[in-house]
Amino acid sequence: MNKRNPSLRGFSFIGILVLTLAGAANLFADSGSVLHGLSMITTIASTVPTNGDVNPYGLAEVRSTTGNLQAGSFLVSNFNNSQNLQGTGTTIVQVSPNGSVSVFAQIDAGALPGACPGGVGLTTALVVLKSGWVIVGSLPTTDGMPDTIGTGCLIVLNSMGAPVETFSGSLINGPWDMTANDSGTAAALFVTNVLNGTVAAGGNLVNEGTVVRVNLDLSGAKPQVTSMTVVASGFPERTDPGALVIGPTGVGLSPACPGDDEGNCTNPVADDSRVLYVADSLNNRIAVIPNALTRTTSAAIGTTLAVGNGLNDPLGLTVAPNGNVLTVNGNDGFITELTPDGHRIARRLLDHTGAPAPGNGTLFGLTFDPDLGVVFVDDGSNTLNLLR
Repeated sequence: MNKRNPSLRGFSFIGILVLTLAGAANLFADSGSVLHGLSMITTIASTVPTNGDVNPYGLAEVRSTTGNLQAGSFLVSNFNNSQNLQGTGTTIVQVSPNGSVSVFAQIDAGALPGACPGGVGLTTALVVLKSGWVIVGSLPTTDGMPDTIGTGCLIVLNSMGAPVETFSGSLINGPWDMTANDSGTAAALFVTNVLNGTVAAGGNLVNEGTVVRVNLDLSGAKPQVTSMTVVASGFPERTDPGALVIGPTGVGLSPACPGDDEGNCTNPVADDSRVLYVADSLNNRIAVIPNALTRTTSAAIGTTLAVGNGLNDPLGLTVAPNGNVLTVNGNDGFITELTPDGHRIARRLLDHTGAPAPGNGTLFGLTFDPDLGVVFVDDGSNTLNLLR
């Protein structure tokens, strides 16, 4: 079990809200569970910036200080504007170690340094690379409705929060969530795409959702795409009047060194043995894509790590240092922990608000920090929260 710093690294939490999770105890007292012993939820901060953007989706932890990025802080992307129209949010906020919130970026669609069809509506796809580059997905609308969805793009920002380029067209079509494998001089992005044939289907189900690997060279003045590969395809997706679009969402790579969170790995897992986990929301399953870093063809919808078994429209997903998969449900506010062999070993209630059912539609981005616990966004309350 990972050690946790009782000082919580100096976080000064505002709007303290503690929820004792009685009745949501973990299912097994398993020492391998990263959720074992975590029983309280604390509100860290509001994620609403001065322009009123709401609906926090993406979440990424900042690992090192550079430019305006502060180590130990968290970036959060907002999907809606102040009128609560989906696909119109333009801000990324930074929650600092002292609990304050600042605007890291406010992105003007008219001033982007490249194409982004439809404009700006920032999604769950958000990563911070070691070199200080921030990459965020855009799936925009003009009025918050499916009929006006644009194909969007990936927007690359420097460490000061300024956009420097976009990646669009080709295989990028509605970037919904994203994770990265980052060596410092190169990175592989894994991006879920949810707009392949979706809008034309008018709310009917289509099996065209994809995961695209975007390989980047980071040695130059700005990231350069060296290749794009569809590593998974055929996931169900559809537009939705409430959720805008539903399809493959969270993605996470199995760790190079399971159990090592100190950077002391001496026997890393080979790249061609690492797998990608995908939250296949409409199939209510977690998919496994083998050889994700090296494969040259699509694995279709992969194999199944788990289906049902506590999953209820899995959305956000992250992989803990020990290799366990953490995913949050879109339909009931629970987080589920799965082992790499598919056993459910823990489950917690993170949000009991929402409509029409408790916790419905409130959970998206999350990350696990061994010193803190599970950090997650809640778009019902527009807050960043901690399960500890």
